[in-house]
Amino acid sequence: MMKRQKRIALVNDITGFGRCSVAVQLPLISALKVQACVLPTAILSVHTGFVSHYIDDYTAHMRPYMENWQQNGIRFDGICTGFLGSAEQINIVLDFIKIFKEEDTRVMVDPVMGDYGRLYSSYTKEMCAEMRRLLAFADLLTPNLTETCQLLDIPYPQDGRVSDTELARMARELSERGPAQVVITGINEGGNIKNFIYERGNTPKVLCVPKIDGDRSGTGDAFTAIVSASLVQGETLAVAVKKAVDFISRVLVYTVELAQPWNYGLAFEEYLTELK
Repeated sequence: MMKRQKRIALVNDITGFGRCSVAVQLPLISALKVQACVLPTAILSVHTGFVSHYIDDYTAHMRPYMENWQQNGIRFDGICTGFLGSAEQINIVLDFIKIFKEEDTRVMVDPVMGDYGRLYSSYTKEMCAEMRRLLAFADLLTPNLTETCQLLDIPYPQDGRVSDTELARMARELSERGPAQVVITGINEGGNIKNFIYERGNTPKVLCVPKIDGDRSGTGDAFTAIVSASLVQGETLAVAVKKAVDFISRVLVYTVELAQPWNYGLAFEEYLTELK
């Protein structure tokens, strides 16, 4: 019997230029032989890291869109959430999970709330509270350090410095609120980027790679896409994270060689065929 193709629902925005959100996730997930199905949260001409952008908020259309999926009997092996623009969108995602999550459906949440100790300008206290509710439904959570602190409602550490012992405590506390797997991502440590991998009941793992250049749009989206598709295909979390980190590191080197502006994102297209 032919192996059934896996399928992930992507709840994220669609951005025309800038290599972020669905524009990054869909091709990477497809390269890993998983079908990516998009539920848009918004449609943007370019992402908000450009001088100006056009945005069409899709909130009013999300419920009829997902209800039609339900009417057509569409089922998913994974549900992957990205940037959510309002408390109402988070509530819609909660309903989406209640409708589409089955026994073997893996829910993967990238909170996308802020960075460097600060929330994004669009993020409100109400949205933070709603995002905390979402933890109860997540199997995997991939916050950065800022998002970790916001979700736990604790102060951001001075200069972003945090020990592995503190990371283990934070990850454990997040896991106690729902997700069995937590990866605290993108921690700056000297000239390295550290990812802290926590799985309930197992010894945590740390994966460090050299930091390459500065921040670039879409890096977190690429990480979440590769990890999510790999997990749906049966890889372990440690293998999935290493695959994502190795791929992003190769692409970053090439992107720097092209002298691409930071807001142009990762020049990943050259390496798609190497992603397996």
